[in-house]
Amino acid sequence: MKRRTMIYGVTTAALSAGFSRSADAKYRVAVIGHSGRGNFGHGLDKVWLKIPETTIVGVSDPDEKGLANAKKSLSVEAGYSDYRTMLSEVKADLVAVCPRHPDQHADMILAAINAGAKGIYVEKPYVSTLAEADRIKAACDKTGTKIAVAHRNRYHPDLSTIDQILKNEGEMKIGKLLEIRGRGKGDRRGGGEDLWVLGTHVLDLISRFSGQPLSCSATMLQGGQLVTAADVKEGNEALGPLAADEIHARYRMENGITAYFDSLANDESKNKGFGLQLIGSEGTVIIHCDARPLAHYREGNPLDPKNQADWQPIGNTDPEAIAQAQNHIFPCRDLIESVEKNRQPICGLSEATTTIEMVMGLFQSHFSEGSRVVIPLENRDHPLANL
Repeated sequence: MKRRTMIYGVTTAALSAGFSRSADAKYRVAVIGHSGRGNFGHGLDKVWLKIPETTIVGVSDPDEKGLANAKKSLSVEAGYSDYRTMLSEVKADLVAVCPRHPDQHADMILAAINAGAKGIYVEKPYVSTLAEADRIKAACDKTGTKIAVAHRNRYHPDLSTIDQILKNEGEMKIGKLLEIRGRGKGDRRGGGEDLWVLGTHVLDLISRFSGQPLSCSATMLQGGQLVTAADVKEGNEALGPLAADEIHARYRMENGITAYFDSLANDESKNKGFGLQLIGSEGTVIIHCDARPLAHYREGNPLDPKNQADWQPIGNTDPEAIAQAQNHIFPCRDLIESVEKNRQPICGLSEATTTIEMVMGLFQSHFSEGSRVVIPLENRDHPLANL
């Protein structure tokens, strides 16, 4: 079965060792939120109401008012102020880790694994450090728990069309892929915050098209000056130690391509740069994260000033298929199938950890005087901590 086809439906046979259910049984879902501390993410709670083969059996939120609202919006009676209590009592098959603040994710994920969850869907950024990612992987290796991260653009049906362009298999051809250029949103959060909050979407797609990062060299700036230890402060949205209103990173990728990521606060681009460009000798693909259409193609040599070709939208025109990818339905169905078939989700542990490697590699390179650092990193702690 092709990957693109696979995410459109979920097999009903439970094939994972130690996991089975009757044909008419529903997967039991527990939802973890935290009002005022990342809330319930970008719809990671309500998506389960749109998947008939699941039923929400419990929701947790330490905020009393937030919990009352969540119980009502999710039509669930079982509400808990402590997610650990909920996990021990409801015996969920699947757990949604919804808060946007990543400093909570590792504890929530590990608690869900220990409580017997077979699948976990978590908001991005995935976790705060590589050490946390390592602990989660070790736990999953023991239990077989599957984890999917909400980098929803990776599930977009148009990616298979872009794959064909990169292979020069159809009418649209890119020729020789020369480089990949990614940008954050470039709003007031530009720099370090943009990297974490939005840039992880872009970094995830960079690795989707070019394989694992092998190394990183990077520069961080604050007010036009090189960031020093004195500039590092606690970031917004519990992002941990953070600095820079401008960042520039260069990654050497597994397929031999060099990929770039840049973010500049208030860059006046009106958010038009959020995404990446796949630049080839005979054409260019530009991907605008979360946009409709997701991608456009421009024929011709991008380095030739005589090239006057127009941008053409590419890919799937089925609005329902696109909506199901962007509204988390496809990712959640893929998670269910990964549990049933005992395989990894499309955006699973490896892919999620790669984005954290790329973020931490950027930080470490800057404080190594911009020198090239090899990925995977030997230092699994946060490079900006304890400077």
